[in-house]
Amino acid sequence: MTSFKAALAVIAFFMVTPFAALAADNYRIIHAGSLLTDAREDVKTEQTILIKNDAIVAVRDGYLTAADFDSVDEAAIIDLKDKFVMPGMIDSHTHITWELDKANIIDEVTQTQADTAIRGVAFAQKVLAAGFTTVRNVGAPRDGIFALRDGIAKGYVDGPRILAAGYTISPLGGHGDTNGYREGVIEPNSGICNGADDCRRAVRQQIKFGADVIKFVATGGVLSNIAAGTGQQFTDEEQKAIVETAHAMGRKVAAHAHGTDGINAALRAGVDSIEHGTYLDKESIKLFKKSGAYHVPTVLAGITAAEMAEVPGVLSSAQAEKARRVGPIIMAALSKSYKAGVKIAFGTDSGVSRHGINGRELELMVEAGMPEQAVLIAATVNAADLLGVSDQTGVLREGLSADIIAADGNPLENISTLLKPSFVMARGQIFKP
Repeated sequence: MTSFKAALAVIAFFMVTPFAALAADNYRIIHAGSLLTDAREDVKTEQTILIKNDAIVAVRDGYLTAADFDSVDEAAIIDLKDKFVMPGMIDSHTHITWELDKANIIDEVTQTQADTAIRGVAFAQKVLAAGFTTVRNVGAPRDGIFALRDGIAKGYVDGPRILAAGYTISPLGGHGDTNGYREGVIEPNSGICNGADDCRRAVRQQIKFGADVIKFVATGGVLSNIAAGTGQQFTDEEQKAIVETAHAMGRKVAAHAHGTDGINAALRAGVDSIEHGTYLDKESIKLFKKSGAYHVPTVLAGITAAEMAEVPGVLSSAQAEKARRVGPIIMAALSKSYKAGVKIAFGTDSGVSRHGINGRELELMVEAGMPEQAVLIAATVNAADLLGVSDQTGVLREGLSADIIAADGNPLENISTLLKPSFVMARGQIFKP
């Protein structure tokens, strides 16, 4: 009876007590010595950012305190007067529950989707520590990646905001299928489809279970264990069906594409982004600019795969042959598309490369001929636009998420200063690895 009365008392307390009284607002103030609120604009000095809970309330000139703001009684001050402060970066192409190594062949047949989610927690924290407060995950076992995404969103574990595709849409035996195992060893992948109608089913099924974005393989790929080259795999009709279905259900579409025929077919089908784009040509450039699609180059993945091809036992013979041929070309593709005025969004394909070294792609983009400012735009403003989260992140302004990082130097002069951020805040929470 006593416990019953106690329960009634708790219920009564919540009925008569305003929620605001249960949890007071948490204000923090950042003093930024150099501040880049928007990568398209100039750097400002001696700035103050006021943060309330998980969002930015104000950005003001000078070093202000709580007394300078109405309705703010007290606020902890974060001193970044000797730092370069900017929006958290966005990686548009990750596989955050997985990392390439020789053990993967064993993992495929011994680990569950729960294991992938747990493993993803560690990888997510490495990516967040590297200054990436948002990522798009373009292919992973469905239950594992959705659980990780939701756990981070609810604050159960630390990590970047995740937009997840679930299973990759792939033709049977194609790049997104699991090849090289005896039938029955690997669990069925609901993203595998053949024919336009079946591809519509595969897209709808990913969305049914929670996909934020759809990713499909327009061409063969480097790391699929099948000697099928890197040319077009889905037909034009199948690609059109995938894109139309996803768009009709409010999802953007990313197309993995290396070969010219597959790149151009995907662009004609109306995709929102081409991932890799290795063998893009003049027609590809025209289609990119006509449609407004983004190029997500993933130079780091190409270089990593080419390096792995020379290490015995890491890649199969089919994988190594493609890695040696494709890897070195990706940087040239980025250079070509940037010079032609194609929109570029930052993406690494981390999982192929190690998680946490995502910033290395920044250096490679500069090496490909992009100015530092253009690289920062690709990693913030453009990536946010591609992911459809410009109303949440990508710049620092009132009402947006407090996704903020700081570097010890000026990345507009030396992009390498972002390889190890000295401060990371995601959705108002300071992350300390």
